[in-house]
Amino acid sequence: MDYHVYTPQAALLPYVKCYWSLDSGDTPFMPGIERVFPDGCIELLFHYGERFRKYLDDTQTVLQPRSFIHGQIRSYIDLEPTGNIGLFSVRFQPAGLQAFVPMQAGDLSGLTVEPDSIWGPDGDVLQDRMLNASSHTQRIQIIETFLLQRLHRNSYSTDAIAYCIQQLHRNGGRVSMETLAEKANMGRRHLERRFVSGVGMSPKLLSRIIRFQNMLRLIGENRLNSLTALAYEGGYYDQAHFIKDFKEFTGLNPRAYFSENLAMARFLSSE
Repeated sequence: MDYHVYTPQAALLPYVKCYWSLDSGDTPFMPGIERVFPDGCIELLFHYGERFRKYLDDTQTVLQPRSFIHGQIRSYIDLEPTGNIGLFSVRFQPAGLQAFVPMQAGDLSGLTVEPDSIWGPDGDVLQDRMLNASSHTQRIQIIETFLLQRLHRNSYSTDAIAYCIQQLHRNGGRVSMETLAEKANMGRRHLERRFVSGVGMSPKLLSRIIRFQNMLRLIGENRLNSLTALAYEGGYYDQAHFIKDFKEFTGLNPRAYFSENLAMARFLSSE
C-alpha cells in the first residue's frame, strides 16, 4: 500500500492540516472491513480508484460517492474497499472547513455530502478535474487553487476557536472547559456554540478525541505495555475511564485492538 502525506502551502495551513493519498497499486485486492476512528477533522475525499462501501449497520451498506465531504464523526465507522484503492484527501483542521463553505460546518456532522451540494457547478468541475488529474502534484495544484478562491470569498474568522484547539492539542486534550472559555475571553456556553457550529462537535468531545488519538499514538509506538500505564500517560482519572472512551470510539476494548488488523485506521486518522 502506497501512502503519502503532503503539506499545504503556507496560506492554507491555518485551515488545512494536510493532504494525503493512498494507492494499492499492483497489490492484489484483499476484501475486508476496516474500522476508522474519529480524529476531530473533516475530510474532503476523492476516489479515483474503486470506491469504498460504508456499513450503516451489521447488514446494510452504501457505496460512497466518487467525491464527498465527510462531516465530523463521533464514533467509529466501518468501510470496505470494493477494488483497487486510489484515494486523495484534504484533511482540514478541526475548524478549517468553515472558511470555505457557505453554511455552518457543524451542519455537515455525520453526513456524506457531494461537492456540487456545497459549491454547485463549481463542485462538479472540481470533482472532474481531481479524478482525472495525472498526478498527486497536479491534484494539489487543483485543490489549492480551488480553496484559495473560496477562502477569498469568505470572511469567517476562526481565530478564537483555532486558539482553543491549539491549546487542546498542546495539552493532549487535558484542558478544562472553564479554562478554555477564559483563554478565549467568552462564556462557556458561547464557546460551546461556536465549537458546534464551526467544528461540528463540542470542545469537551473534541478534547476526548484528542486524548484518545494520543493513546493510539502511544500504542503504535509501543511505548507503554499496560492499560494502567496508558491511562496514566493519557491523563485519565483511572483505567475504567480510559476503557470507556476507547470502546466508544473504536467499538473494541483495548486488548482487542491489539489483536485486530487495523491498517486502514492508521491511514485514515490524523497525522
